Amino acid sequence: MASTTHPATSPAGSTQLSADWRDFVALTKPRVMTLVVFTGLCGLLAARVPVHPVLGFTAILCIALGAGAAAALNQWYEADIDALMKRTARRPLPAGRMARQDALHFGVALGAFSVLLMGVALNWLAAAILLVSILFYVLVYTVWLKRRTAQNIVIGGAAGAFPALIGWAAATGQVGALPLVLFGLVFMWTPPHFWALALFVRPDYAAAGVPMLPVVAGELETRRQILFYSIVMAAVVIAPALFDLAGWLYAAAAVALTVPFLLLAWRVSRSTETDPTRMAPERALFRYSILYLFALFGAVVADRLLLA
Repeated sequence: MASTTHPATSPAGSTQLSADWRDFVALTKPRVMTLVVFTGLCGLLAARVPVHPVLGFTAILCIALGAGAAAALNQWYEADIDALMKRTARRPLPAGRMARQDALHFGVALGAFSVLLMGVALNWLAAAILLVSILFYVLVYTVWLKRRTAQNIVIGGAAGAFPALIGWAAATGQVGALPLVLFGLVFMWTPPHFWALALFVRPDYAAAGVPMLPVVAGELETRRQILFYSIVMAAVVIAPALFDLAGWLYAAAAVALTVPFLLLAWRVSRSTETDPTRMAPERALFRYSILYLFALFGAVVADRLLLA
């Protein structure tokens, strides 16, 4: 298992080599940011509060910049283990195109700017939640949990659940019941989503000594946990309809989208495939889970705006 003490140096060395603007963009994990930005936008729109388009754009920009800052700081800290995994070895730091110090400065500056801009342009509650989300991802998940416990993604999943809460707070200046439920939804969605990925990239995590659940508890237990968290997630998904936080449009979409999710989770739980290259149910669940969250949050907004 990898040491829990972060090394003083990284494969990238201490001086910048050939980094350009594309490497700085790569540090922000733009593909991951897409989902973060979308859920933040949905939180803002679901609040049903008139927001000036410029302020609305600014709020979403701040959420994107904050997520990018957290991703950059994550890669700064994890440059050593990223170098040991095939799917991350070509990132700017392990590939040697950028100095670790540059990534650190970029992440800190981006995060500070996003929080200050959110506070000045929108409100300080949204700024405070944004700051908490950045610090949670960097300090709680990346520094504290990821190299120490197989429950890293369970607790650390809260980091990805903040955007809808931030969007709502940016629009209203307060926190309501619906964004809290949406926070819980993403929190429960994260383990089955991420563990499905972890099953077919298990050799990477094992090589890097990262104690992801399939590495330390085995594939059978991981499959059981995927099904368990999927069932809990389904209960949270239906909560907005049960507690009059959303209407029939959301309820219908939630059922139509969640049934395939549970069926895929069931298939994963019953699979005995051990070859990562042949884990079709796991890959299917991972891909569907991304589409699922996009569609579900879209249904929240459609329900709130069309049935208002």
